[in-house]
Amino acid sequence: MATQAQQPPHLQLAELTAAQFIDIWKHFDADGNGYIEGKELENFFRELETARRGAGVDPTHAAFKEKMREFMAKFDKNADGRIEMSELAQLLPTEENFLLCFREFVGSSAQFMTAWRRYDSDRSGYIESNELKGFLSDLLKKANRDYDDKKLNEYTKTILRMFDLNGDGKLGLSEMARMVMATLMSRSWMLC
Repeated sequence: MATQAQQPPHLQLAELTAAQFIDIWKHFDADGNGYIEGKELENFFRELETARRGAGVDPTHAAFKEKMREFMAKFDKNADGRIEMSELAQLLPTEENFLLCFREFVGSSAQFMTAWRRYDSDRSGYIESNELKGFLSDLLKKANRDYDDKKLNEYTKTILRMFDLNGDGKLGLSEMARMVMATLMSRSWMLC
């Protein structure tokens, strides 16, 4: 019995949760530099085409390379030859566009520091999981989005998986700044 080629996490073009989106991002951004580029991009496009067509594709074929150029012209909004997380969010069907309301909530470095002080309630210098949950809850309320504890926990875990670079379960100032900058620079993401 033939086995089907193993697909990357959830790349079946069905609606994705925030966690599934991050799994896909981390799978294809293999070097963790914040972009899907070079061989990563070729692998992503090959898997995308396979998911769309239900059959394997030959990356050495001229038609594949032309389709990839067309794809990049459409989705590489800043034309830098690589896919950023915000560009991938435009491409893959996510259940919600989240962190979009960040830009209204934290639009400048002064607002960022005000938010930092507000949510670092124990003044530890870190935004711990419970503090991040409060931040995300306020963000969702501000955007008039319904959510439950399960969804809030998923968002919190997803944000930590994305931006907690040292894996300590909390966001340091530089990690939180990275999260805010990523959302400020994008047109849409996945939470609000």
